[in-house]
Amino acid sequence: MLAGLARWVGFITMTVFVVGMLALSGGYYVFASSISREEVKLDGKADGIVVLTGAATRIPDAMELLAAGHGQRLLITGVHHSTSAREIARLTPVYARLFACCVDLDRSALNTFGNAIETKRWAKEHHFTSLIVVTSNWHMPRAMIELEHQGPELKLIPFPVVSENIRSNPWWSNAATARLVLSEYLKYLFAIVRMHLDPDTAT
Repeated sequence: MLAGLARWVGFITMTVFVVGMLALSGGYYVFASSISREEVKLDGKADGIVVLTGAATRIPDAMELLAAGHGQRLLITGVHHSTSAREIARLTPVYARLFACCVDLDRSALNTFGNAIETKRWAKEHHFTSLIVVTSNWHMPRAMIELEHQGPELKLIPFPVVSENIRSNPWWSNAATARLVLSEYLKYLFAIVRMHLDPDTAT
């Protein structure tokens, strides 16, 4: 009897494991396939623009949006404490005038969760109700759910920055890109679980 019970427990455990792995693999494929491979063309405007630091091209793209009048101010969130405003301004020298008047730096955020908190604070401070969100395309899904969790009242418009490598090649064709997307997918899942287990993180 005990041997039969052990076999059933083993069978159920193996079934749950296999189903879980299939669900995880399927979710990974759906997540990876949903990542934009083309930058969007913005026709409208928002009150503000927020760019999450990381890939080098994010800030220049966000400055271009600001210069084109898509937002009143720009928040660069997640700036390293040792990085000066002058160093960041050198990334877009043609927009130095805008940097002096209309760009705010956040040095408090250490991760995407922190980015969302500081973005909510900044939007509230400036009475903004709509934001254009600039970050890498593979990071956009997690950035959006964190921002939506912190500021459900905000209208968020994603502007994914697409690297040339991802634009030119499918994500599965490059091992490094596949690992990057897998890592981001697991972080995305962790963020969802954290929000469900601790919904008060939005306050």
